[in-house]
Amino acid sequence: MPVHTLITGGARSGKSRLAETMTAASGTRLCYLATAQSLDLEMADRIERHRHRRGDCWETIEEPLMIPQTLARIDGIYAAILLDCVTLWLSNLLLSCDENDPTAEEQVLGHVHRLAVTLRGMSTPVFLVTNEVGQGIVPDNPLARLYRDLAGQANQLLAACCDQVYVTISGIPLKLK
Repeated sequence: MPVHTLITGGARSGKSRLAETMTAASGTRLCYLATAQSLDLEMADRIERHRHRRGDCWETIEEPLMIPQTLARIDGIYAAILLDCVTLWLSNLLLSCDENDPTAEEQVLGHVHRLAVTLRGMSTPVFLVTNEVGQGIVPDNPLARLYRDLAGQANQLLAACCDQVYVTISGIPLKLK
């Protein structure tokens, strides 16, 4: 049975580097499942720097929305899969909903539940990177508050279904579970 690992922390806390190191220890055929979209020059540059840092033993799959389906499709192909990042995926899902749709939260959480179910059925270890966004001030607008709430709920659901959970602070990992 594979061990799934959730790694959380604040922005630039070292969580992606930790996840890359842990994933790389799993073998030589690795998958980086990226949720980022290259929508501007700064993001395109950021994506390219990350690819260069990872090196050639990683295959990158870019998928902003269909994470459970993609994981199910690639299960068993790689030694390990790194999903980076859950909170950007949540943002992509939320922004794909109608802003005024009262079921947006339910729709996004439905995707998270599908991800948890998919993880439970996988034979490949998955390392998930997510941001801890709930330790700051209460956002000043409804969309930002909804996003913060969704991220907190998603992190709780995924932490519950993962075997290991780490938080990184100032580049230092702390094992929670």
